This record gives sequence, C-alpha cells and structure tokens, in this order.
Amino acid sequence: MLIELNNDNFQEELDKGLKLVEFYTSWCGYCKKQLPELEQMDKIWIGQINAEKSPQIAAQNNVNAFPTFLIFKDGREADRFSGYRTKEEIMEKIMQFL
Repeated sequence: MLIELNNDNFQEELDKGLKLVEFYTSWCGYCKKQLPELEQMDKIWIGQINAEKSPQIAAQNNVNAFPTFLIFKDGREADRFSGYRTKEEIMEKIMQFL
C-alpha cells in the first residue's frame, strides 16, 4: 500500500514498526519506472515523499538522488539504498530487519 507522506504526517507515520520510504521526483525517469514495482507490493506499507513538494524532509534525511529508499524501524533509520530496484530486491532488503 502506497502512502503519500508530507510535512504533516511524516514523523507520526514512522514512529512505530518497520517502514519503507521512497523519496522521488516527478521528473525522475527511474522513479517513473519504479512505480509499477511498488504498486505490486500492495501488502507492504510504503511511504512516498515527493521531494519537490517536501524538500525539507529530503534535506533532513540527506537525500539528493532519486529514487532513494530509507528503511525505518521504530522511527529510526535502519538502512538506505538508491536507484531502481525490483520488488524482489526491495523485499530482500526489508526482510533483513524482520
């Protein structure tokens, strides 16, 4: 399930549990290619942040390449990776923290 994150809900959404967050932009070709992979992962909570609309969140998390994924565990960053990934590659990363 894809959840749009912004300044109003970013912190509260990440406080508990294991969460995957994608930082993207509308002009990023790899981000556009990534979306169908994420849509297939409909049983997984995936937060999305449009870095054009919420640049301060991207800056606070030192994100300057797109797409960039951050894995949060109970509100703290546990891992990060950038670039296009298949759903299998993303799941492999997430499974390391279960």
